[in-house]
Parts: sequence; C-alpha cells; structure tokens
Amino acid sequence: MLPATSVLRVESFRRATDINYIDASTPFENRPLCSEVVRAERLISPEFESILSDLGQPKTMHRKNWELAFVASALLERGLLTSGKRGLAFAVGQERLPSLFAERGCEIVATDLSAEDERNTRWKASNQWSGAVDDLIYVDVCEPTKALDKIAFEPVDMNHIPHDLRGFDFTWSTCSFEHCGSIELGKQFILNQMACLKPGGVAVHTTEFNLSSENETITDGPTVIFRLKDIEDIIRSLQNEGHHVAPLDVRLGIQAENFHIDKKTITSRQYNGKKHLRLWIKGYATTSIALIITKAGGSCGLPTPKTEE
Repeated sequence: MLPATSVLRVESFRRATDINYIDASTPFENRPLCSEVVRAERLISPEFESILSDLGQPKTMHRKNWELAFVASALLERGLLTSGKRGLAFAVGQERLPSLFAERGCEIVATDLSAEDERNTRWKASNQWSGAVDDLIYVDVCEPTKALDKIAFEPVDMNHIPHDLRGFDFTWSTCSFEHCGSIELGKQFILNQMACLKPGGVAVHTTEFNLSSENETITDGPTVIFRLKDIEDIIRSLQNEGHHVAPLDVRLGIQAENFHIDKKTITSRQYNGKKHLRLWIKGYATTSIALIITKAGGSCGLPTPKTEE
C-alpha cells in the first residue's frame, strides 16, 4: 500500500464556490460543530469523551465512537436532548443513542429494516440490526422502565419512508445512507427524510466519505462511498429547498491517528480497530463525514461559524 500521506488527498480536491467551507484558520476543536470529517482532535475533546462515558463506550480511536458522540453533541448544542423532544433514528442497528436520548427525556422512534427483509442477513450476523425495542435498551445508559416508555420501534426501509413519520424535532443515522443501494439513492434519502422534521428541526447524518479520489469511487451496491462532489450536490439540493447546512470542513487534522489507514488482514478479513479513524475499502481511503441540517422555516439558534471567502 502507498504511504498514508500519498492517498489522503481530500484537502487538495476542487471545492465548489457555492458551498460554504469552514475557514482554514479555524481551530480543529471549534464550536459549534460543523459538517465535518472524523478527526482525532474532536474525539479526544472533553465534550466527546463525556458523551462516550455516558454511553458506556470504550475509549478507543474508532470512527464509530466519533459518530455517536458527534450526533449527540450536535443535538445537545441545539438544545434538542431535553424532555419532550421527539427524535427519529434510521437504520439504528443496536446503537446506544436511543437509550441515551431516552435518559435525557426524549421520545424516540427507532427504525431498521423489517425482519422479513433479506438485506438483513449480514447485519444480523454482525449484531448490527434491531427488530424490537429490547435490542436498544442498555441498562448502564438508561433505566429499563424509562427506556421502554420513551423508545418505540418501527420497521422502515430508508428508500421508502412512511408518510406518517412526521413532526420530529430531530432525525439521525450513523453510517447508514451509503447502504441505500447507490449514490443517487443515498442523496434522495437525505432529501426525503427532511419531511419527517418540524420546521427548524435538525438532521444529523454520517456516511462513508472518499479521501483519496474526487472522481473514482463505488457508486452502486450494498455500500457506496460518497465523493466530495457528491456531498456538495447533497448540500446544494438541500439549500435549494431552503434548508440550512452547517459549513463543511474536510481538513484532516494534525494528530498522528488522522493519518493511519486501517485495513483488513488477509487471515482475519477484519479491521484492526485500535486506530480506525481512516480505513481502506476496495482501493479507497475512506472515513466518516457528518452533515448537520436545519429544516427551513426555523432557526438553528447558533452563531454562524467563520467560512472561507
């Protein structure tokens, strides 16, 4: 494999002038959170470490930890993790976030593919699928009776969101919409799920992001990898509908962990996982990227970060 620095090319990619990018001089731990890629600097921040402690997550340099903490932190910043707020999770798997949000007093509808859907096979095998509320209750995060009272489960295909899922204060998913079947279906999901929110509601979604190519990628199949231009297309489409997207930040950071690319071994076919902020997927260096979207008709209630001129 080529050295990490020779394949992590994202900072040199072309950037559309109609998309807001965070200013290059902004500290990597800036607040409020922006739409951004995984960085070690964020993962080791006191705010993220506190959330991971509340979730009972081990303290490791893993992008899934970053995703869980990012979603919770973005919602906390916007005052949405309080009693009476309603949240909707897509492709929730067996995440701990529903229990955490229930503990904070939120009412959560968690969704995943139905038990009859054959696409479940690989997710069931790796314990990344849920079919009932019981799969989402973590007693070290939320008292079971409270969790049962606050969390509901519904089977939902992300490509066919039911029309009765409306009026939520927030929606989220962690590395899920790259599994919709294609780049275009993933883009459509993001646009479609905005209908589930109240005006001014907030969506926080993470997905696979290509760090090594601005042109070549995996565009169809069970897992796709979004390029920078795909993310820009999503942002542009959202903005055309009047929604607000937090400025984009694709800087890699400076911590050494940001430049390590995890890869599967020939013998185990599994990633190492100890340093897993970047990974190698079918010839591409990838990571997770998060989008924070506020629905038209309301305010994100946050100061505007400094962006590139």
